[in-house]
Amino acid sequence: MKKSPINFNSPVILGVFFVSLIVLFLNNSTGGAANRMLACYRTSWSDPFMYLRMLTHVLPHQNMSHFAGNFLLFLAVGPIVEEKYGSANTAVMFAVTAAVTGLIYVVFFRGVMLIGASGLVFMLILLASFTNIREGRLPLTVLLVGLLYIGNEAINGIVRTDNISQLGHIIGGTCGAGFGFFFHGNKMRKG
Repeated sequence: MKKSPINFNSPVILGVFFVSLIVLFLNNSTGGAANRMLACYRTSWSDPFMYLRMLTHVLPHQNMSHFAGNFLLFLAVGPIVEEKYGSANTAVMFAVTAAVTGLIYVVFFRGVMLIGASGLVFMLILLASFTNIREGRLPLTVLLVGLLYIGNEAINGIVRTDNISQLGHIIGGTCGAGFGFFFHGNKMRKG
């Protein structure tokens, strides 16, 4: 039997991509109901769906432009991370990043609806920059990526008023850096 020329190389990355694409189409066909159902926003601490939405907010996107903007980098960087850290670890890192971001928004930003995978994208970007750590040495690229991405988002959060969650980007990038230090801590201490 002949093998397919296409390789389903990153099940977690591709899974999030395809589920988000389906949610985008459902949202368009339901007049926004899919986004309202999956987006993170504060309701009541006794509402079990609020806790679920702290995880699912990474799936809906406002429109195709928002979707494409997130998933171009997601698909470019994600497979590198999934190959390096494994599918199970990647899924756990996604869940932790989504939950931390969702919790911060629910606690501190009442009335704000959070959607999109950009926090995961920033997590992937920062984490990918850790893949070439050698014993005892932190690559300059890690520091520059962190400075440029997180610094830029901090500045944008101060000077811009738009519907983009710069804080979500910062939280995602911080999670990515945290995971990078967690997975590579021994290599960095051995120097």
